[in-house]
Amino acid sequence: MTPTIIDGVAVAAVDAAGTEFAFGHVVVEHGRITAVGAGQAPRPNGPHTWIDGTGCLVTPGLVNTHHHLYQWATRGIAQDATLFEWLTTLYPVWRGLDAEITHAAASAGLAKLATTGCTTAADHHYVFPREGGDQFEALVSAGKRIGLRLHAIRGSMDRGRSHGGLPPDNLVEDTETALIATEQAVNDHHDPRPDAVVRVAVGPCSPFSVSPELMTGAAELARAKGVRLHTHLAETVDEEEQCQAEFGCTPTEYAERLGWLGDDVWLAHTVHLSPDAVKRLGATGTGSAHCPTSNGRLGTGIAPVRDLLDAGAPVGLGVDGAASNESCGMVEELHQAVLQARQRGGPKAMDVRQALWLGTMGGARCLGRADEIGSIEPGKLADLAVWRLDGLDHAGIDDPVAALVLGPLPKLKLLMVGGRTVVDDGELRTASDTDLARDLRAAAERLKGTR
Repeated sequence: MTPTIIDGVAVAAVDAAGTEFAFGHVVVEHGRITAVGAGQAPRPNGPHTWIDGTGCLVTPGLVNTHHHLYQWATRGIAQDATLFEWLTTLYPVWRGLDAEITHAAASAGLAKLATTGCTTAADHHYVFPREGGDQFEALVSAGKRIGLRLHAIRGSMDRGRSHGGLPPDNLVEDTETALIATEQAVNDHHDPRPDAVVRVAVGPCSPFSVSPELMTGAAELARAKGVRLHTHLAETVDEEEQCQAEFGCTPTEYAERLGWLGDDVWLAHTVHLSPDAVKRLGATGTGSAHCPTSNGRLGTGIAPVRDLLDAGAPVGLGVDGAASNESCGMVEELHQAVLQARQRGGPKAMDVRQALWLGTMGGARCLGRADEIGSIEPGKLADLAVWRLDGLDHAGIDDPVAALVLGPLPKLKLLMVGGRTVVDDGELRTASDTDLARDLRAAAERLKGTR
């Protein structure tokens, strides 16, 4: 690869020093960042690619720490439901998932993430219909098709309605089957190398759809394999009440009892946490995937993000599934994170740079990749988003980070993953929008027709 120079651009490095340049440059070679600094970059003597960054801001690529990509085929359903109502409405629909539908939905969802600045996405896939084919392969192949880094979380459920869970019995696996399939997913797809495009995590769905045996077995499996753990926790008041009634403790206490707190764990939502639970997440280094738009769509509450950060817990941002966040754009979550933090804690609860940190370095910490992605520093992977801020939408906002986080959705001039162009001038370059939309429409129609 010849060097690529992004020149004359505002830089928000999101490094430990908070480095920013109003007029600077970033140099990329062999998939990694080789230089970042103020002013124009020195031009190399040999062949190179020069990109004019005038009027733009370059940030690290955004990191999405929680998603359900298969849900792109079921957007717009159960619009006014609580979480439990929403799940009981959609579980019967998801029984019709097959590999072709999942691949079409995941491809469309990853394309949307790419065009909104995301370079790494963690997808929690926990629905495995008995006649659904190879769901996990369908997800992994979608990630390769679009060209983002994918943390594919092999989810599972073994607690159907007959055992007090929410899913229909024919949508869950038995415990042993789930654990065997999870281990196989790790063996087949996990890449531990620093520049990995695909990594696998272990992710039983949630305490109300998973047995204690599956939760503990999954944790043991993940640690034996050296991969990370992920599940939903403390999303709703209903979950809190059910956990107290069944297990005599809070969801956080239950998770700790089962070995599910630690610096190799990140949890989705963590909305309803007591002060003691916040301290436990901070003390154990347990991460949180904050999903502000989805939590707002389902009315589940506002997560105590400021408290978690102050306690030392890693916190990243998540889009969550398209069935509870029909937009599913990553950059919008920066904006929503600021609004929700301030609704909970006042105007000083979160500033725009803290929101950008959540969407980059915070997410990298949750996924165990803080040494590889999340900031613009020499040696790190060249996962970069270049945002156009020179149009009418952002005119007059002197602070480019404020323009990105508080202003209208900006157009991407460039998105690079490992130095490879994925989005150029706002358009996806790795797949056809027309083909993606056609395939998604067909998949959604076929899936909804199976109800």
